[in-house]
Amino acid sequence: MSAALFTLNAGSSTLKFAAYSPDGRQRLLSGQIDQFGAERANLALHLPSESAPRERCLADGSRAEQLAAALATLAEQGLRPLAVAHRIVHGGSRFTAPLLLDVASRSALAELIPLAPLHQPVGLAAVDAIEAIDPTLPQIACFDTAFHAGMPELAQRFAIARHWHEKGVRRYGFHGLSYAAIARRLPELGLDDKRVVVCHLGSGASACALLAGQSVASSMGFSALDGLMMGSRPGTLDPEVVLYWQEQAGLSIAEVRDELYKQSGLLGVSGLSADIRTLLASHSPAAHEAVALFCYRVATEIGRLAAAMQGLDAVVFTAGIGEHAPTVRAAILHQLGWLGFHLDETANDANAPCISQAGSQRSAWVIATDEEGEMARLAAGVLAEQTIAA
Repeated sequence: MSAALFTLNAGSSTLKFAAYSPDGRQRLLSGQIDQFGAERANLALHLPSESAPRERCLADGSRAEQLAAALATLAEQGLRPLAVAHRIVHGGSRFTAPLLLDVASRSALAELIPLAPLHQPVGLAAVDAIEAIDPTLPQIACFDTAFHAGMPELAQRFAIARHWHEKGVRRYGFHGLSYAAIARRLPELGLDDKRVVVCHLGSGASACALLAGQSVASSMGFSALDGLMMGSRPGTLDPEVVLYWQEQAGLSIAEVRDELYKQSGLLGVSGLSADIRTLLASHSPAAHEAVALFCYRVATEIGRLAAAMQGLDAVVFTAGIGEHAPTVRAAILHQLGWLGFHLDETANDANAPCISQAGSQRSAWVIATDEEGEMARLAAGVLAEQTIAA
């Protein structure tokens, strides 16, 4: 059997996995488990040599058993996991680079659960499940917050008492693995030394200002709630709304968290769906308003991030909505026409890499994100360092 790096990107209901060559550069296969943890989940395997995925039902409802099925899928393809790289959403201020997990670091990451209550436990549960399957298998944590660790001090601060900042109440930024993957691609486009806003638009959405490939400001802050409107999250919200819900409407902390994470955003405004494809196909005025608000929020956030860089040269769209929703991209860029963006509608409709006209003052691009590939490259680097140290 051939050794391979195995990547896990665990969400609340979906697990994305992939296998890479030991140097992290070549993807060997990828897959996804939908309804992850449910009684009847579906595993889809994508092989480079086959156009259609291989699918099968996983009857066992435990996450550990379903992870074991993903590992078995590797073995069936003649691959043996060399190590497992995990996407961990929050590294706090302590973990700013990928690391080989041990008991102490695993425990320290659990202490960050209050900073990412819906995301951190899922990633750590995947770590525990792999540990139970094979305790000898090296596991590497790759952090979404790490890419933003070098943001300027002012970009990290809230205007609150200094002692809270010192306790870790500050802007961290998220989707860092996605932004790192895009930053790797910028030199190909001649944007490596430019001022670029990258819009990671999906069920979770954020935007990041990249100056010469480095994060200098992010729409997301202390948590993955801040910034842009999302599938079921509101993004930036007056804190008094939360106090109103608690004091006047009598909502508990759990009920407030449910409103913030599961009842707002596209779903809340439309009253129909958190999926923008459903909303774009709907004739409902509320659905149209939800999409329009989403686009408005992205456009205004791009303006804020441009101010942080004292200018703007290009915009990049990535992730599910960013890569596959021409209507959304067009609405955002039309609102930014005053900045010198001129949309090439034919290229945009085709999801082409460059969607701005040749004479556009500023350029607009569509680049596929590659979080799993970024994780594999980071994990390969960690393993190489371990080999050198040994």
